[in-house]
Amino acid sequence: MLSEQAWIALILFVICYAVIISEKVHRTKVALIGAIFILLLKIMSQEEAIKMIDFNTIGLLVGMMIIVSITSKTGLFQYMALKSAKLVNGNPLKILVVFFCLTAACSALLDNVTTVLLFTSVTFAISDMLQINPIPFLIAEILASNIGGTATLIGDPPNIMIGSATGLGFNDFAINLIPPIVMISIVTCLALYWLYRKDMEICPNQKQRIMTLEESSFLVNIPLMKKCIAVLCLTIGGFVLHQTLHLDSATVAMAGAAILLLVGGLEPEDVFKEIEWNTIFFFIGLFILVGGLEITGIIRMVAHWAMNVTQGNTILMHVLILWLSAIGSAFVDNIPFVATMIPLIKSMGEIGHIDVTSLWWTLSLGACLGGNGTLIGASANVVVSSLAAAHGRPISFIGYMKIAFPLMILSIIISNIYIYFVYL
Repeated sequence: MLSEQAWIALILFVICYAVIISEKVHRTKVALIGAIFILLLKIMSQEEAIKMIDFNTIGLLVGMMIIVSITSKTGLFQYMALKSAKLVNGNPLKILVVFFCLTAACSALLDNVTTVLLFTSVTFAISDMLQINPIPFLIAEILASNIGGTATLIGDPPNIMIGSATGLGFNDFAINLIPPIVMISIVTCLALYWLYRKDMEICPNQKQRIMTLEESSFLVNIPLMKKCIAVLCLTIGGFVLHQTLHLDSATVAMAGAAILLLVGGLEPEDVFKEIEWNTIFFFIGLFILVGGLEITGIIRMVAHWAMNVTQGNTILMHVLILWLSAIGSAFVDNIPFVATMIPLIKSMGEIGHIDVTSLWWTLSLGACLGGNGTLIGASANVVVSSLAAAHGRPISFIGYMKIAFPLMILSIIISNIYIYFVYL
């Protein structure tokens, strides 16, 4: 039986989830209000709430946002995109493939929301020059950002959260997740190539337009760009070695941010105002909301249910976590979903006295790839659809889902096969 406090925590969580899904109120407001009610109704004390906040996740996000914010001021990312487009002679179908690959690669090393923000601006410029519909490119970039972001610790917020909660490092994520992500990327890219092959036919004059763009015109501060590249390389190197150096990932990210602030010559207030504080405070509120479920024993109760359903069968556990995460994350933002699943999997390990390491890779694949299913499945999806609407090219919910949901299911099937043969 649930206690009165547990019922209150559960009802608050469900209400906040429902409002977040409805998108009637900004999700950060909802998360913060829910967290405040957790405190006001004395489900936990302020000290307990602060302990529930994962400051490694917060520090890693802030550090990377600072680095990417400064780097974006140099025009480096736009230069890379246009240079790639010109290398394929302005062929739209080849541009789509190149942008897919670039978006996936950048999303593995940078925050995927920032990546799609940078690539969409170039996408609109190129589609205007070629006089073609930008939506196929935008859909490809959404899919690529979530697929590529799955590959590393820092690529997608769910992975950051899993890494912070478990102590798994950059190399752990790369070794376990890059192989299936490479396979999924190839299959998805080929599928998009086949789906859009007839929509990308243009005359030679239109192709020539893209060749008249001068990519070097995007580079607005070359000295700063060189410093950014150096710091980015050092920071990524720090992520690779952070376990060997006995440093938390947030320490590495914040060190890179501090160095770039020092050598970049920019005023901190100019950089800080571009940080996605909405995301940061959303995380803070969410950690407290989920903490309410954890401290009242609800998550442990669900873990007991999961153990009973699977009867301790590891294959069923992995299948349950993978598909539950994928379908759940398709219709609910994967950040709050993963925040709920992390303590659940920990509890399953404690109750069953089993090693749940492979379940973390299962959760990552399910939640990150599942986010591709609908336009509200992940933050990058929402950002791109908002930008498309602002440019007068809205992406319809159903239109996106017709393309993305089957491809998401295909990626989960590939993940299921990979997990079975590698871990079971």
